[in-house]
Amino acid sequence: MIDHDRLFKELLSTFFVEFLDLFLPQVVSQIDRDSIQFLPQEVFTDVTSGEKKEIDLLVQCRFQQQDTCFLIHVENQSYTETAFAKRMFKYFARLHEKYDLPIYPVVIFSFDEPKRAEPQNYSVTFSDLKVLEFQFVAIQLNRLNWRDFLTQSNPVAAALMSKMNIPTDERPQVKAECLRLLATLKLDPARMQLISGFVDTYLRLDDTEKQVFQAAISTMGLDEQEEIMEIVTSWQQEGAQKALEKVAVNLLREGMTVEAITRVTGLTLEQVQHLLAKLQEEN
Repeated sequence: MIDHDRLFKELLSTFFVEFLDLFLPQVVSQIDRDSIQFLPQEVFTDVTSGEKKEIDLLVQCRFQQQDTCFLIHVENQSYTETAFAKRMFKYFARLHEKYDLPIYPVVIFSFDEPKRAEPQNYSVTFSDLKVLEFQFVAIQLNRLNWRDFLTQSNPVAAALMSKMNIPTDERPQVKAECLRLLATLKLDPARMQLISGFVDTYLRLDDTEKQVFQAAISTMGLDEQEEIMEIVTSWQQEGAQKALEKVAVNLLREGMTVEAITRVTGLTLEQVQHLLAKLQEEN
């Protein structure tokens, strides 16, 4: 299972200003960028369902050349939900009550289907009275054309193109273009890995698609080809590591000793002990 909320939270918290630059330039132009502060994650209990809901990202900012602050609430929605707009209003109301600050609500709809436009408002009206008209900014990735972001020198664009409206036969090309854009950004290794891992998670290719992907890379400049192949190699190494860890976990379940597993898999003693600790926690 893909932990969509975690992936999007990591991406947006690492590249928050870049996210605003890409999708909300009218907002970022009003912000004192040095004032950006990520607030603790809020957990709300839905009384009707008994479920606990965690909001994804809450950021406090100050207006430029002012002492006044406001909040930006960003929510990633990875599945369609009939009453989602109502839930966003509930988040808004509770956050407004707690912080007593203006709130700018934003939703990223990141599911693949359906592609119809999602509602972005919640209202309460009577024949003679409009009690409530709540709206939020909706960024629906599956209704965006990935080609419109090819020239954006922005790490968030490099990541989110992988979740946009992509015809099946263009998947290998999009993956190659995501990595081409990433290669031009010259990020540090940790941030490079964050984005490349995001892209690889959402654009897993079969053997035929991999051949098209390789052909697309071969048409690029030599410097770009070299950097992209370094990323692909890191994916392969990570995949091999995960395969060894899976073998080790199965052997631990069968009762094999930690020392024997290190000899069989080539993993270090510390790595196997860490896997054993995780297994014990799960049980």
